[in-house]
Amino acid sequence: MSVKIRFIISLVFSLPLALTMFGLMLPGGELAMWALATPVVVIGGYPFFSGAWSAFKHRQASMDTLVALGVGVAYIYSVYAVGVGQAVYFEIAALLITFILLGKLFEDLTRNRASSAIEKLVGLQAKHATVIRDGNEVQVPLEEVKVGDQVLVKPGEKIAVDGEVKDGSTTIDESMVTGESFPVTKKAGDRVIGSTINKTGAITFTATKVGSDTLLSQIVELVRKAQSSRAPIQKLADQVSGIFVPVVLIIAVVTFNVWFVLLGVSFVEALLFAVAVIVIACPCALGLATPTALMVGTGRGARLGILIKSGEVLESARDIKYIVFDKTGTITEGKPVVTDIISDEAEATLALAAALEALSEHPLASAILEKAAAENVQLVKPKDFRAVEGKGVVGSINAKDAAIGNRALMADLGISTTGYDGKLAELEQQGKTVMLVALDKKILGLVAVQDRPKTMALSAMQNLQKRGFKPVMLTGDNKATAQAIAAQVGITEVIAQVLPSEKADHIKALQQHGRVAFVGDGINDAPALAMADLGIAMGSGTDIAMEAGGIVLVKNNLEDVQRALTLSQRTFARIKLNLFWAFVYNLAGIPIAAGVFASVGLVLNPALAGLAMAFSSVSVVTSSLLLNKSKI
Repeated sequence: MSVKIRFIISLVFSLPLALTMFGLMLPGGELAMWALATPVVVIGGYPFFSGAWSAFKHRQASMDTLVALGVGVAYIYSVYAVGVGQAVYFEIAALLITFILLGKLFEDLTRNRASSAIEKLVGLQAKHATVIRDGNEVQVPLEEVKVGDQVLVKPGEKIAVDGEVKDGSTTIDESMVTGESFPVTKKAGDRVIGSTINKTGAITFTATKVGSDTLLSQIVELVRKAQSSRAPIQKLADQVSGIFVPVVLIIAVVTFNVWFVLLGVSFVEALLFAVAVIVIACPCALGLATPTALMVGTGRGARLGILIKSGEVLESARDIKYIVFDKTGTITEGKPVVTDIISDEAEATLALAAALEALSEHPLASAILEKAAAENVQLVKPKDFRAVEGKGVVGSINAKDAAIGNRALMADLGISTTGYDGKLAELEQQGKTVMLVALDKKILGLVAVQDRPKTMALSAMQNLQKRGFKPVMLTGDNKATAQAIAAQVGITEVIAQVLPSEKADHIKALQQHGRVAFVGDGINDAPALAMADLGIAMGSGTDIAMEAGGIVLVKNNLEDVQRALTLSQRTFARIKLNLFWAFVYNLAGIPIAAGVFASVGLVLNPALAGLAMAFSSVSVVTSSLLLNKSKI
């Protein structure tokens, strides 16, 4: 039975009992009160009694223990009182459960509201796909689409799964996944994302990821895991609760004895003080402080395209000093183009460069190959191809040694760069990556490639600096090129010419001076993402990078780095605020409930204590919900 149904049942039966607190008697007297209270105790109170019994069997005391004791004592005593003709307190037992269920209902509403982000994402998925099989168009359920299938999408239809365009061109609305407000043009070779909407043309694409491997499915799973995770700070709350509950029971016993034995009040009055202590101290708010804030924070992040993987990430975002950025594909567009070919034999230089790079996986290789294709250059397949990490590639073409790479590669091969050093430096100062092309131990020419910074890079770095963060660029590119790009985006600290295997070492060195966040998108960034105090992976990156990052930026927008850090920090701050007020509330409420201030007329009967306890839970939930209103 849901909390909502239990609460409604309890409320219906408790309302008549509440009238007795104002001196009104019910027809039927105590027996009517018993008849009304019993369904509330049995139906509404069942989860608390069950939880208390389970804790007792494990020799533990929990929040349910306090609720069960408070309600049980009031109810059992009242049943006894009916038999001996004394005052009954059925209304206290019933109202306690009703008020506590009210707090639980608010918790569930918060959980459902936070989880709506997941439901909206799941709702974006297409239900069917048109697949071309044996030359025929066949509409199949989404679950039957397989990797390698050729999928036809007409204007207005949803892209069923992730894939790569094979034929046709169109514009696609990707806003529901990436947040990009304008439709994105797609042509052969471009990636498409499942659940986005095809706008103008018909395309056929090859399915590359289906089912749980699609980007949308991964986003949904990440949000689910984050909302069910626990922040390390929750361990503190758990430890406190483990000690707090037995201490409260001891305080309740002491309260009863002080009032009954030392002060000489009646057994019933002393018992009510003890029950009030048990109820007011129930750490419901303490249990809600962390999970509600975590659910609201991660849910809001999902709506913004910022996926926070776990509660632990929130704590990792504290006190970050350095934000280290990979260059290619993170600060820059990741789509370099050939800008200059410096050679007396430009066509031969391009042909040789393209022939070697055809077998390379380096991001710059695609720029050279695109240039060669545009110039209709015929390629010769090299022999003895070999990639030299961080330096370039070598091979044999027409029985002659060939190479393309940086100065370090030429030095290793014993090839002189005399005559090209000046032009090299000039191009590098312009922020271009320059590769020397050599044939038969002689420089044939230079090929300059430039990867332009993203349009939002400068404003993103300025925002980070305003908030006290220090951006750093970490790249395998040469120092001159790296510094030129850094200058364009406002980064003053550059670590260049770093091998992929060395990135994690540089992160470790920076950690000696402060906490470090690393932002990257490639396979070679995975070690640095894991080594950093906080790893932030760009949504356009590889699966390995996204797995290694604690935060994933779906929109691939650098400005979301600052938003992600702000959201994480505010969510964690809200958790601490919730815990603080939950502790303060319990500590302040116990003396009042125990009757310490009874001499000045400040007392709480158990029913009011239950209402106050429920209010504390509602206040914590409300505090967490306010995260949705904070400016990020």
